[in-house]
Amino acid sequence: MSSSAVIWVAYATPEHQFHIAVPYVEGMTVLDAIQQSELTTKVNLPEPLNVGIFGVRAELSQVLTVGDRVEIYRALTINPLDIRRNRAQKNPVGRFGKSNRAKNLQGRMDKN
Repeated sequence: MSSSAVIWVAYATPEHQFHIAVPYVEGMTVLDAIQQSELTTKVNLPEPLNVGIFGVRAELSQVLTVGDRVEIYRALTINPLDIRRNRAQKNPVGRFGKSNRAKNLQGRMDKN
């Protein structure tokens, strides 16, 4: 299989990452590439399939070109806003809180 006539199918779970090369066939769709990768035999894919090509959302019926990377997306396990909110609660910085720099300087002064 030559590297110029390949489509890549990518999927990641918390435990494993898959990056599978599939031979390119003229007129191949996203769904065809996923089926030819045989990824469904290795892992349970989420339904409905949310896919993209190089990070841009795509439909399963979209026709691929040589060298495309089909990405299969999972649902988020936590909202990104909640991640930021939790991080801010653990390490408050702002109008009424001391910055990390101030805490570090205070720690150095206490040691001396």
